[in-house]
Amino acid sequence: MTLRQAVEADASSIAALSVEVWLGTYLKRGISGFFADYVLSEFTADTLSAVINDPEEWIMVSQNEEGIDGFIRLRSGRPAPVDGGSDTVPEPVPDTEIVTFYVQPRHHGRGVGKALLEAALAHCSAQGIPSVWLATNAENTPAIGFYLAQGFKQIGHTHFELEGEAYLNNVYAIGL
Repeated sequence: MTLRQAVEADASSIAALSVEVWLGTYLKRGISGFFADYVLSEFTADTLSAVINDPEEWIMVSQNEEGIDGFIRLRSGRPAPVDGGSDTVPEPVPDTEIVTFYVQPRHHGRGVGKALLEAALAHCSAQGIPSVWLATNAENTPAIGFYLAQGFKQIGHTHFELEGEAYLNNVYAIGL
């Protein structure tokens, strides 16, 4: 496994990995046109190329001998969707988000996710970022278990909204 910052040539690989993980994680009983349209419009090489070239974004990929098997994406300037002042919310409220954190399912349990997360947190620490946050589907038990095991704390809830439908997400943060 090699960790490196994403380059524009990775855009199509990151897009394909995103489609694979998103569909496998969130669609358990079949793929409707509603979700297929979302995935095929959201995870494109052009979209990911723009993200890779955006100075507010940072993407680290894990690459094995055949290609990319995971990535983590950070974006600064995105405050966590929670109210400050609670004893569960770090002060100041985190404004750097782990937007996307995907590892191919067949590589789970091999240290890819942990290595990517450690690299991302080290990057944030080097930038003087005091904490980061992420949101994950409230039913994504494996991801929740992973985040809690890495030291994240739940600080609230939000919703992933798509075409007028809202899906409950838990919000987690970790101090650096």
